[in-house]
Amino acid sequence: MSHIKDVIARRVWDSRGHPTVEVDVILENGVVGRAIAPAGASRGTREAIDLRDGGAALQGKNVVQALKNVNGPIAAALRGRNVQDQTGADSAILALDPSPLKKALGGNATVATSLAVLHAAAADAGCALWQHVAEQNGFTPSLPLPEIQIFGGGAHAGRRVDIQDFMIMVPGANSFDEVMEITNEVYFAAGDIMQSKGKLAGVADEGGWWPMFDSNEEALETLIGAIEKAGEKPGDRVVISLDIAASEFCNDGRYRLALEDRDMDSSAMIDMLGGWLDAYPIASIEDPLAETDKEGTCEFTRRFGDRVQIIGDDYLVTNATLVDQAQKDGACNAVLIKVNQAGTVSESIEAFRKAQSAGWGAIVSARSGETEDVSISHLATGLGGGQLKVGSFTRSERMVKWNECLRIQDVLGAAAFVGGAPLANTWWGKKNKKGVKT
Repeated sequence: MSHIKDVIARRVWDSRGHPTVEVDVILENGVVGRAIAPAGASRGTREAIDLRDGGAALQGKNVVQALKNVNGPIAAALRGRNVQDQTGADSAILALDPSPLKKALGGNATVATSLAVLHAAAADAGCALWQHVAEQNGFTPSLPLPEIQIFGGGAHAGRRVDIQDFMIMVPGANSFDEVMEITNEVYFAAGDIMQSKGKLAGVADEGGWWPMFDSNEEALETLIGAIEKAGEKPGDRVVISLDIAASEFCNDGRYRLALEDRDMDSSAMIDMLGGWLDAYPIASIEDPLAETDKEGTCEFTRRFGDRVQIIGDDYLVTNATLVDQAQKDGACNAVLIKVNQAGTVSESIEAFRKAQSAGWGAIVSARSGETEDVSISHLATGLGGGQLKVGSFTRSERMVKWNECLRIQDVLGAAAFVGGAPLANTWWGKKNKKGVKT
């Protein structure tokens, strides 16, 4: 049993060039655990708040006060604690900040510290982080199925298209490495198609192609073309996943697709997305309605929940209480797990357990502002949650997480990969209304 000697924070920089918080947890035996706080661009209103200094310097995004909070009250609360007691450490942090959104300490301060405690505990136990997560929480580890962005949109690409993420999943692959091979082919095929049509503007926040499409459906058609150009049959081994991030373009109950100069109410939005589900091999859809549109989210789940994974991100913000309520309401059938959305590891695992107990899917996810930190690769594996969303297939802050999964595969073996079978609640392996085998 080892105890925490000190907690030290420093300012580092994320993938968008903004300041963020890195924390070292130092044990009495000299072992060190280190983690970095990510930052989101598309944020739910009920998620933990990053504490920024404001003012003119560094676009108001400096983190001096967040660092002081770690080096001061948080460090004082953790010194002398058993590093293996993650719940106790997180509870000590939470006791310092009574606000549910971590307004006093800053979610960036709390999440970096909480993850650093987890890293220190694993190092102290002499095991990999994924193994520590599994053993301490009673989970069976498995290599997750990646959800990988091909086109960025919404807040990740200057809102050049309304939909935030156009992604693929490869549930038909037999190993994590095979997913990477297939994704490589699809990603660069998409780039070639866009380049040839003059639709390519560069690379978006999370590494996906920055598109110049004339409609949101053009993105779907191009993605189908890229899958085919890569030598795959859409809906066979490769399926589509969407992050609608509908809260980003919903105002006063109206959904505004600026790219198409189109304004819809909740019912029309549901019908439009339902048409996409009929026309394309979409296996997963995230935040199809706004976080404030409970009635619409429930109706979408009622109509399509038996055929597609419906993920709550802004709607659930990695909050066990909200997951529990959504289950009672009949809203969603899966939850996105973002540790910085909750603010601590323990709260995130609580939300995961709540989803697991209901038979829901759970997808561990990165943020648009990322770093070289690989914590989520280990969390997704150790929780045995089955899915991991990191971003795209380029940019080192993304690839470092995919590559870490490949290293874990060397230990666990390719057989630990969850692919090779249909995802729950999807139409993969069924026939759509057009009679196309998917």
